[in-house]
Amino acid sequence: MLTRRLSGAALALALLAGTALTQSRAAEPVRGVTDTEIIIGQITDLSGVTAVQGVNNSDAVRLAFDEINAKGGINGRKIRHIVEDNQYTVPRAVQAMNKLLNNDNVFLTIDNGGTPMNDANMPAQFAKNVPNMFPLTAARLMYEPYNKLKFGQFASYYDQMRSAVKYFAEKKGRKAFCVMYQDSDFGKDVLAGVVAQTEAMGLKVVATTAHKPTDTDFNANVTKLKDAGCDAVMMGTIVRDTNIIVATARKMSWTVDMIGQFAAYDTAVASLPGGATEGYYCMTPALYAYPDDPRPAVQEFAKTFKAKYGREPNFHGEVGYTAASVVILALQKAGRDLNVDSFVAAVESISSYTDIFGTELSFGPGQHHGSSSSFLTIVKDGRWVPVEPKALSY
Repeated sequence: MLTRRLSGAALALALLAGTALTQSRAAEPVRGVTDTEIIIGQITDLSGVTAVQGVNNSDAVRLAFDEINAKGGINGRKIRHIVEDNQYTVPRAVQAMNKLLNNDNVFLTIDNGGTPMNDANMPAQFAKNVPNMFPLTAARLMYEPYNKLKFGQFASYYDQMRSAVKYFAEKKGRKAFCVMYQDSDFGKDVLAGVVAQTEAMGLKVVATTAHKPTDTDFNANVTKLKDAGCDAVMMGTIVRDTNIIVATARKMSWTVDMIGQFAAYDTAVASLPGGATEGYYCMTPALYAYPDDPRPAVQEFAKTFKAKYGREPNFHGEVGYTAASVVILALQKAGRDLNVDSFVAAVESISSYTDIFGTELSFGPGQHHGSSSSFLTIVKDGRWVPVEPKALSY
């Protein structure tokens, strides 16, 4: 009888210890989350070659967070948004990530800019169990291979280029494809898409040129492709190099079709002084809604953005606002007991979400890629105009 009593007492003590341990674990702090705030970091280009994208994008993200904070925050917490400048360089990006992870203790990051920069930073970020939400790049690496902490927003550069090659081969009879690209993970993703689709269609890439993101002289590159007899030039370029390359080709009286992708889909390209980029094509995962768009929500966004920052939002501002809006929705769905697992589950529960600009995003368990469709656009009278009303695929 005494033995049984002792066993019962031991069992009770074990249950009490287990309960205490469970309560202790439940009370464990979540990095970047306090009773009053959620800390979100962003690393983007504020002063380098892609600053026209990074500044507008981070401003739009901040606008969305400021708006929700002004309404009282999310489940009793307000967002603290910390932005670091990577100058579109890997060393600066790594330094910035170290600060966000170890000094600021961020819960997640959003719209981190640049393919090489994200590539360099994700291992350290994931080691700290910090989600990488909707980086400002369309590289496949942003959602492949699957990782519960990776979420991509856009159709990849690879997919965009495959769709473009298919369209120009079938609809415009182009056969001699060339590629001009930045010698980086970003540019190589563009090249891979072109190579894959030309091979699939029994065509070939007849010439390529690679350059550094900071290069400004493209006379030799353009001359090489012109001499190769290209009838379509697929471009893995961003804003500044796109403008210089297209202007260089036009000065040589070379009117070949030139086709870019998401990274070059910017008003700074479409509205280049002198109209040098008229007729330039771009693939894009979403269509830019100009401030004179008739939809009330778009007009309100543009008006608020301009009042706050003194300039109009560009395309990268719009996608930043969408990224922040989806993160806000997921944080709301995750509830007061916020942690990484509840947040990831909340994002995965978002399906057929349509932003104010008309773009639809869907996620799910094991599906962390918001969209795979892309549109072909062309510069006409200084504005981006859709070539086809529907998204293209391959």
